[in-house]
Amino acid sequence: MEFQEMKDYLIDQITNKQLVAATISQPRAKSNEVKRVKLKPIEIKSMYHIQLEYQYERTLKHENITLDEFSKTLDDLLEQFRQIHADFITEKVQVQLSKKNKVMWKSEKTDSAKPVNLSHNRKKNYLLAEDTPYPFLIRLGVQTEEGKVKKQKYDKFKQINRFVEFIDDALAHLPKDRPVRILDFGSGKSYLTFALYHYLKVEKGLDIRVTGLDLKKEVIEECTKIANDLGYDQLEFLVGDINDYNDESAVDMVVTLHACDVATDMALARAVKWGASVILSVPCCQHELNRQLDASGLDIMLKHGLVKERFAALATDSIRAEILSMAGYEAQLVEFIDMENTPKNILIRAYKTGKKVTSEQLEGYQQFKQLLNAKPFLENELKDYLWRL
Repeated sequence: MEFQEMKDYLIDQITNKQLVAATISQPRAKSNEVKRVKLKPIEIKSMYHIQLEYQYERTLKHENITLDEFSKTLDDLLEQFRQIHADFITEKVQVQLSKKNKVMWKSEKTDSAKPVNLSHNRKKNYLLAEDTPYPFLIRLGVQTEEGKVKKQKYDKFKQINRFVEFIDDALAHLPKDRPVRILDFGSGKSYLTFALYHYLKVEKGLDIRVTGLDLKKEVIEECTKIANDLGYDQLEFLVGDINDYNDESAVDMVVTLHACDVATDMALARAVKWGASVILSVPCCQHELNRQLDASGLDIMLKHGLVKERFAALATDSIRAEILSMAGYEAQLVEFIDMENTPKNILIRAYKTGKKVTSEQLEGYQQFKQLLNAKPFLENELKDYLWRL
């Protein structure tokens, strides 16, 4: 079978709604961060879609496309991968492609038609299960005493589980031979602080000591009471500001959620200076670059206040990630929760690796700063910690 014939056959089967499930794998390039892509049909608002699940080394990302979009998507996937396993209603297909797209094709008819499940709302396998009662979630009003997630708290439950996924991903970067020190700046009502403590201490059995810091005294008092009631003896809450906290010389993980403007940068700088192995930060209200932006080539975009604000936020987080990279971290910007729940959905995830910066990376960073007329607060805070060639 020729390459084009193979591709036409797959498109024909899928556009005729014959797909049960498929996996596309074996990246052509070792540098490809996506290891495999799983396909399945789903129904969204009574319309047939194909859901693509992109599997990275540590995370998953989903995309739903219509049948009209599938041909272009398949072209892109076949440029990146060399193997396909597809289950159709009455047939099973295996495809192996050579570097020059020579096709090795194997097809096997099935004895009976396979059922197709178009449900988009299958029960998700959360790290914190939906029907399991967790004392901290009950105490925080997310679950009933029986362990059922309250309807009005379901978005919060999903957010907590998403955060726990990031904590689970970070396990490999935390010490195993000594207590783990964790700081949470701007802990607020502390849903995620309690989730972090529960998952690492109760579920994983790690020896940890966690401090949540916030400016609101009444919130801290309530969180302290809950921690005491739950017997979380290695979890404390203190009233204080990021700038005022000087009780540590080394920290393993720093979490900062929705610290406004340069307060995020202050927390990131503290984390680097402490030598934190893991940094998880959800920024908020990035005003610094918005005030500095002066890029004539971008005037058409920046003359719109809303667009300027969003661009400044995205550029700020890109700069933060690059600065962390220049300080010896592997830094990524990842989706925290669905955009439909909040526009503040970017999380900066950084793992300390000690990798040195390249001259190309430094040059690209300087060019980006100059383009925007940016003078990053974080760069100034970490000027003695950034790699120099």
